Amino acid sequence: MGVTTAVLSTVIGGFLAWVVVMTRIRGRAVLGVLATIPFALPSFALALAWESVFRNDLVGGSTGILWNLGFQVPDWLAWGPVPVALTLTAHYFSLSFMLIAAALASVNGDLMEAAEMTGASKLRVAQDIALPVVAPALVSGALLAFAEGVSNFVTPALLGLPVRFHTLSTRLYGSITTGDTPRGYVLSIVLIVVAAMIMYTSTRVTGGRRSFATITGKGGRQRGIALGAWGWPVGALSWLVVACTTILPGIVLVLSSLARRTGDFTAGLTLHYWIGGSDPSIAQGQRGVLNNPQILQATANTVLLGVCVALGAGLLGLLISYVVTRRRHPRWMIGSLNVLSFVPFLIPGIALGAAFIAQFGAPIGPIPSLYGTFTILVIAGIAATIPFAVRSGTAAMSQVSTDIEESAVMAGAGMVRRLRSVIAPLTARGLFTGGVLVFVQMVRDLSLVVLLATPAMPVLAVLTYQYSSENFTQLANAVTVIIAVISVGATLAARRFEGAAQPWAQKTTAP
Repeated sequence: MGVTTAVLSTVIGGFLAWVVVMTRIRGRAVLGVLATIPFALPSFALALAWESVFRNDLVGGSTGILWNLGFQVPDWLAWGPVPVALTLTAHYFSLSFMLIAAALASVNGDLMEAAEMTGASKLRVAQDIALPVVAPALVSGALLAFAEGVSNFVTPALLGLPVRFHTLSTRLYGSITTGDTPRGYVLSIVLIVVAAMIMYTSTRVTGGRRSFATITGKGGRQRGIALGAWGWPVGALSWLVVACTTILPGIVLVLSSLARRTGDFTAGLTLHYWIGGSDPSIAQGQRGVLNNPQILQATANTVLLGVCVALGAGLLGLLISYVVTRRRHPRWMIGSLNVLSFVPFLIPGIALGAAFIAQFGAPIGPIPSLYGTFTILVIAGIAATIPFAVRSGTAAMSQVSTDIEESAVMAGAGMVRRLRSVIAPLTARGLFTGGVLVFVQMVRDLSLVVLLATPAMPVLAVLTYQYSSENFTQLANAVTVIIAVISVGATLAARRFEGAAQPWAQKTTAP
């Protein structure tokens, strides 16, 4: 699954990045925005959409839309490695797209135009000029997609477990939940080793990225390739990819949550699964998601968890990035902080959750058992997202000149005063963007919390998985829509904030 996800994500993400950055296809700006949305969505959104369309009667329960319309969906298309690989690709190709698009945008347009003037074909220009610049991004995107595909839990659980198709993450979850914790911890170590090997390989392969700096200077921006007769086919293929990975899954999830009978729209639509009361004849008496106290509590817990983790990780990331960027401390301390702040990124979410159960699942001296509490969710969330917070904080902190802080020191401001009155306001934009990234990561993530959340402390992602496992498809899709609205809404709000903050930033930095 990791290899397939890496290859397909690189091919699809690279193709869309080329179309958006290097061509004159109409609507490419909209294509670029839509191509980034799948990564902001929970991975189980696409898995549930796949189930709603392709599920057959192999494992019993409700069937999907195509089966109810009379199409005999083969087992290999409904369950197992094919749907798992395709849904993982549909989720993680956005990561490759963003990396490759950023690399393509740095290609020196003057060199490409000069090569064309010497008679080089477009294929030769792409091979000898563009490809070397993009190669590190291609490798990084592929390796990251591999690592994410290997550690993903919910997609193999939803589409693979019913036919006994196992991955390391589903085996780990089964071992922990059935009481075989030693085996689960061994599998956690295996996952960590695999992820560490992938990240080490990525660092080794892309470590020479700076050697390409000579062809990323200040050249004229590439004007875009006119595809001529190929424009319509390439544009149609690009929109087809975006439609299948972003637009159609969203439509399917919304309509499936409104279907009176699972996967059967001929029976009509209903709002019962959203606002209905308890009816023993429907979903075994389950209330609609907006009329269910457990869902409302889970929504509040999820949003509060995202906010608390964003604040905690943001504060810790600010302090770490301050130490790292100011260079006033011993080199060993700076290097240790850099390495330690990146370690959680090497640990898959479900393995990190298992580690926190091992650490806080029983009383330790005066510290009581934290399992099943909101506290352990916050601590685990901060630990898992600290790499994002530190990277965002470091990027923001490096833009603040040390002269400003030195002036504050000469005025008698202490450390706390400088952080509160100087550093924090000047880095607010970058910190806010990093905080939103952490918030979205926590709201949509299931792998980390699936072992830590309990019925007494529910979160939306875990309830979605439970509803799907119990064949309450409409309820699972409705909760997924709620998660998607929260995640995408936070992302769009961050983009709007960045746009509004730009004029202010220009004014405050003017001489």
